[in-house]
Amino acid sequence: MKLRQLALATAIAAAGFSAALGSTAAFAQAKEQFFPALVYRTGAYAPNGVPFANGYIDYLKLTNARGGINGVKVSFEECETGYATDRGVECYERLKGKNGGATVFQPLSTGITFALTEKAPVDKIPLITAGYGRSESQDGGVFKWNFPIAGTYWVAADVLIQHIAKKEGGFDKLKGKKIALVYHDSPFGKEPIPLLQERAKMHGFELELLPVTHPGVEQKATWLKIRQSRPDYVLNWGWGVMNSTALKEAQATGYPREKMYGVWWAGAEPDVKDVGMGAKGYNAVMMQHGAEKNAPVVKEILEKVHAKGQGTGPKEEVGDVLYMRGLMSAMFAVEGVRAAQERFGKGKVMTGEQARWGYENLNLTQAKLDALGFKGVMRPISTSCQDHMGAAWARIHTWDGTKFVWSSDWYQADEQILKPMVRAAADKYAAEKKIQRRAASDCDK
Repeated sequence: MKLRQLALATAIAAAGFSAALGSTAAFAQAKEQFFPALVYRTGAYAPNGVPFANGYIDYLKLTNARGGINGVKVSFEECETGYATDRGVECYERLKGKNGGATVFQPLSTGITFALTEKAPVDKIPLITAGYGRSESQDGGVFKWNFPIAGTYWVAADVLIQHIAKKEGGFDKLKGKKIALVYHDSPFGKEPIPLLQERAKMHGFELELLPVTHPGVEQKATWLKIRQSRPDYVLNWGWGVMNSTALKEAQATGYPREKMYGVWWAGAEPDVKDVGMGAKGYNAVMMQHGAEKNAPVVKEILEKVHAKGQGTGPKEEVGDVLYMRGLMSAMFAVEGVRAAQERFGKGKVMTGEQARWGYENLNLTQAKLDALGFKGVMRPISTSCQDHMGAAWARIHTWDGTKFVWSSDWYQADEQILKPMVRAAADKYAAEKKIQRRAASDCDK
C-alpha cells in the first residue's frame, strides 16, 4: 500500500514539475508541430537576445490561442546558445530529433548559421535566417534549405548607401566621400563588406574598415581612428553592448550621431536607452518593421497571452523593435507550415522537408498580413525556388531622444547589383562544396 501511495505521489510530483516547465517550454505530444527555439538570455548579447526570444515565443503561444495551424497545436523548447557557435550546434543536435522532429531552426546568429548550413541538407531541416545569415543564401538554386526571408545584410548595406546618396543629393555626390564601417569582427560583421566595396567602386567613395573585437566594449582605439580620419558617415554593424558603446564613444569624441547609421540589429531600444538624449539623431535601417506598439497583433497578444498571465516577458516590451522582430520571425515559421499544409494536408503535422516546401512557396500578401495583425507593419513577401528572400525593402528610423521615429520612405535594394553578386557567391560556394545547382524539376519537390 505504501509503495502504491509513493508511486502515486511521485507521479503527481512529476506532473507538477512538467506543468512548471510549461511556463518556459511546451513539450510536444502527438499531432503537435515542434518549433525548437535557439535563444540567448545570458551573456553579453542577452539585452538584445531576450526581447527577440520573448516575441518569438509569445507568437507561438498566440498561434495556439488562435486554434493552432489549421487545428494543429504548436509546441516549442528553448535552448540557450549564449550567441556561441559551438553551443548553437550543440542545441541543434539535441533538439533536431526531439518531439517528432524539428520543423525549422532559426539560429539568430550568422556564425551558427554558417555552421548549420552544411547540416541542414543532411537532416532535411530548413533554416530561417530573417535579416541575417549568408547573403548569398537568397539563391535557392544552391541553398535549398536556407531562407533569409525579408532581407540580407547586402540588402541592408545597399539601402543605407542609397539613403546616404539621397541625403547628399545623388550618387554622384558620393565621389570623394569617406564612409567608415565599424563592424563586429565575426561572420555577422563581415557580411556587408562585399556590397559596400562594390558600391565604393561604382561611386568613388572611400570605404574605411574598422573591426571591433567581441563583445565590443573596447572601442577607444576605433574612435580615435575615426576622430583622426573624420569620415563623412559611420555605419555601425554591431550587436549587443557594442552598439551602446559605439554611441557613448561617438558622444565622447564629438562625432555627430546624425551621421551614424546602424544595421537593423543596431537600432533597437536596448542600444540607445542608456545613452538617452546623447544618442539623439542616431539612425538605423529597419527590415520591414520598427517599434509597433499599436499594431493589431500587439493588441491581440496583450489580450490573449499577457492578460491571461502567459506572457513570456514584461508586457511593457510588447511592440518594441526586437520583440517585433521575434514576432515576425515566428510568424514566418508558422505561415510556412500553413503553406505546406495546403499541399500536404490541412490538419496534419508537417515534417521538416514538407515545411521547407512551404517556406519556398510562401506568399504573404498584404491581405494575409493584415489578417494576421501585421497591418501597417510589413510589406508583402513572396518566396520562390530561386528567391529564398522574398522581399528587398527597408526604411530608416531615427532616435529622437526618447523613441524611434520613421525618417524615410521605403527603399528597395538594387537587384541589378545584388543578383549578380548573389549568383557569383552562390556558385563559388557550390563549387567549393561540390554541390550541383538544382534542376527545374526539383522546384516542385
